[in-house]
Amino acid sequence: MSDMGYCCAKCKHLVEIDYESQGIRCSYCGHRILIKQRPTMVKTVKAE
Repeated sequence: MSDMGYCCAKCKHLVEIDYESQGIRCSYCGHRILIKQRPTMVKTVKAE
C-alpha cells in the first residue's frame, strides 16, 4: 500500500490504493478518477 492518500472524484471518499489486487479504482463506488491529496503544510524556500 502507498503512504499517499487519494480522494475519489465522484463520491469524495478517501481511498488507499492497492495496486496488486484491484488496480486504480475507488473501493466505494468503483470510479477510476482519483485525486492526489495535497499536504496541509506549505513549504517555503528562501530564494538566493
